[in-house]
Amino acid sequence: MDRTFSLTRRRLLAAGAATALSNYAWAAGSDKPEKEEVKVGFIPLTDCASVVMASVLGFDKKYGIKIVLSKEASWPAVRDKLVNGELDAAHVLYGLVYGVHLGAGGPKKDMAVLMNLNHNGQAITLSKKLADKGAVDGASLAKLMRTEQRDYTFAQTFPTGTHAMWLYYWLASYGINPMQDAKMITVPPPQMVANMRIGNMDGYCVGEPWNHRAIVDGIGITATTTQDIWRDHPEKVLGTSAEWVKKYPNTARALVAAILEAGRWIDASLSNKVKMAEAIADKSYVNTTVDVIGQRIMGRYQNGLGKTWDDPNYMKFFNDGTVNFPYLSDGMWFLTQQKRWGLLKAEPDYLAVATQINQIDVYKDAASMAKVNVPKSPLRSVKMIDGAVWDGKNPKAYADSFKIKA
Repeated sequence: MDRTFSLTRRRLLAAGAATALSNYAWAAGSDKPEKEEVKVGFIPLTDCASVVMASVLGFDKKYGIKIVLSKEASWPAVRDKLVNGELDAAHVLYGLVYGVHLGAGGPKKDMAVLMNLNHNGQAITLSKKLADKGAVDGASLAKLMRTEQRDYTFAQTFPTGTHAMWLYYWLASYGINPMQDAKMITVPPPQMVANMRIGNMDGYCVGEPWNHRAIVDGIGITATTTQDIWRDHPEKVLGTSAEWVKKYPNTARALVAAILEAGRWIDASLSNKVKMAEAIADKSYVNTTVDVIGQRIMGRYQNGLGKTWDDPNYMKFFNDGTVNFPYLSDGMWFLTQQKRWGLLKAEPDYLAVATQINQIDVYKDAASMAKVNVPKSPLRSVKMIDGAVWDGKNPKAYADSFKIKA
């Protein structure tokens, strides 16, 4: 283990999390986790933090498990390892889980969402070359694409994933049809900056720190944040297969409880956020500088063109427990967008699919273990960037309401 990181880990443990370890949270009988070691995959992104910190800070031990972290290269790799059982669970794209469940994102397999890991904190980056021509936001991008017609290429991280949906929704809200007016490609998150540097795309949507990194490297600008598309949107989830939850229910609850505690620890103070950034910046995890992570994890944004601002809707991992509940309406929203863009050919039974995938009962049990409140309703209402309101009550009508679609 890298000596610097080892020292950082000891400082973190001394910061207070270790004091909880003497109070084991599971019963010795039937509630004991069926598996002691749980292999959890992650992609090098800031929003893997609660999964990583659950291990680094020892919250997993509190619940009778040991999280074995597995750094993955791409979302398809995560998908394949969840499907074939190489991973027990993973930090994964919400829409990837739904796509696999319905056979729209690779091999079809019944899947499960155990919890939401974070809200907000992604962004859409446009190349500096586009910015130099005046394309610095959605409206100016649309104007440039009309006046300077050529082949435009934009990247997302997985066809049914969150970044694809944010990118498509944002483009469409400015009159750009992502399926007709541009070429869409799939690029793994850690490779976005390198691909933009050599001119492979005009813009991309990805999680942090790879938007801020494009600014630091002088090759891109932030055109919008995803919280401006949908404030407090769901992002990564703790995903697994339905088969795994059924076989290891106590382990699933323990895993969720440990990550809930880690998210609560991260959001408890700015000091904890700094310590988290120090830990996950290590080459074992995100492999970048602490500053590249630390700026936006504090809500301090810059667009690469001289504008700076403090955003109260930055990435949250707990936020008094409101982040982590697996709302059925959140899952259903991804289905409406997958239908909108032709990724689903048939109309799904929106509520039935979301109810099957989102493991609300498992989450409630884990939340009780971690002393976290749960909302009264599995649906929530949100207002999107284009003024449309989504509340999960009539998903078919909502999916059919968009003028721009595949």
